[in-house]
Amino acid sequence: MIKFLDLQKINAQYEQELKEAANRIIDSGWYLMGKELETFEQNYATFCGTKYALGVANGLDALRLIFKAYLELGVMQKGDEVIVPANTYIASVLAISDNNLVPVFVEPNIHTYNLDATKIEEAITKKTKAILTVHLYGQISIDQQMLDLCVKYNLKLVEDSAQSHGAKWNGKVSGSIGDAAGHSFYPGKNLGALGDAGAVTTNNDKLAKAIEALRNYGSHKKYENIYQGLNSRLDELQAAFLNVKLKYIQKDIKERRSVANYYLENIKNSAIILPNNDCHAELVEAHVWHLFVIRTSKRVELQKYLNDKGIQTLIHYPIPPHKQLAYKEFKNLSFPVTEQIHKEVLSLPISSVITKEEMEKVVKVINTFK
Repeated sequence: MIKFLDLQKINAQYEQELKEAANRIIDSGWYLMGKELETFEQNYATFCGTKYALGVANGLDALRLIFKAYLELGVMQKGDEVIVPANTYIASVLAISDNNLVPVFVEPNIHTYNLDATKIEEAITKKTKAILTVHLYGQISIDQQMLDLCVKYNLKLVEDSAQSHGAKWNGKVSGSIGDAAGHSFYPGKNLGALGDAGAVTTNNDKLAKAIEALRNYGSHKKYENIYQGLNSRLDELQAAFLNVKLKYIQKDIKERRSVANYYLENIKNSAIILPNNDCHAELVEAHVWHLFVIRTSKRVELQKYLNDKGIQTLIHYPIPPHKQLAYKEFKNLSFPVTEQIHKEVLSLPISSVITKEEMEKVVKVINTFK
């Protein structure tokens, strides 16, 4: 079986360094809010090109804390609206609604699967305070039209950078283009911890200071709480692991792009719609291929065919947020593009450790599917 993602093989590349990091933390006797976190925050801020990187417990909390901080700072009020792509993973929406803000769904572009900037303006109202744009599957979702709309309507631009570590647009790295960004280091991400982990990046001093307190029970100083905060801290062990793996992220990106290019050049089946890498030559760095997602109206048959041939695939994601029981208040909304995407997408194996023989098999099997 060709695994969709072989995490054991991925982390085996760094086994000795990871074990040394774990031993160092165990021996230190310091497990939270220490030097490893401080080092990772400095390293990741440098990597993203931002003034601040703040380690938190996971990617969802990273987004939750951004909106919570904007509420505490008076930039937003409960009941304000946040535009979000209709086809995102539910975490993006949870971060909005958990703060008593209102998600306003906008359709994606059918070719890139990212938020369609041409459809944003018609969704803006007097209550709109932000756009939460999601760099889905690893491709930057921001364009100049989106930036112009944020200026025109005085909107905050928040990046969901959970899948796009290292992707670039116009020389800026994912997480440094908008006003703030939430990052996930879930084990399966391009930059993955060995457990849950996340971070917020921003250049805004006030926002960073508020999030620094909010992640730690709302406290800047022990036993003094200025906000009603959360317990959402990136622990020393995961910070140490991320410091190891961050050194190799560019190599990982290069290898993922190589796999993606092989698929794009060699998969030739009229029943398959390949991802449109909507990056001109000068913007090729805009995609880091966290996922390689194809589409087909015969998804059930294709997934079974691939599985029977020893190729594991996944569906990201089968049910859009507005069709989830958790958001039954939106069940009557209609988003045809989103619903089509969720019925047709299938993610193929892609990673820095997939072999040439495995890639060739994936291509061969797909090309023989009828």
